[in-house]
Amino acid sequence: MLGRFYEDFQIGEVLETPGRTITEADLVNFAGVSGDFFSLHVDEEYARKTIFGRRIAHGLLTLAVVSGFWAKMGLFEGTLVAFYGIDRLRFTKPVYIGDTIRARIKVVEKEEKGRYGLVTLKHEVYNQNGETVMVFDAKLLFRRRGERASPEG
Repeated sequence: MLGRFYEDFQIGEVLETPGRTITEADLVNFAGVSGDFFSLHVDEEYARKTIFGRRIAHGLLTLAVVSGFWAKMGLFEGTLVAFYGIDRLRFTKPVYIGDTIRARIKVVEKEEKGRYGLVTLKHEVYNQNGETVMVFDAKLLFRRRGERASPEG
């Protein structure tokens, strides 16, 4: 088992993700998959006239990249039961093409849920300049140590 079980998370523990540079291809592909072709993301002339001065990444693209960090770190492999939800999601600064983002993740809450455990992870996503671009609390349901995996979770 590669991932962590509910019991392996400690309140106050801080994890750092690897970084990833946001590319033109990311914006184009995300627009295609999501259907979000809002001009701020795909029209340079339009975006130039906005408060951002150029195109920005979709907020949900940034969130999706962070969920990819979870997978890349291998913390949840075989132990994550469900993505329970997100609280307090805020996009605090724009993410531009060429920005490299990372996340600092802090374990802030744990709650036993029978065979499983709910872990709240506070995320601070920041760019290459150390500026916070997004914050949110992810609630994730994990297997507990000793519980067998079953087809329904």
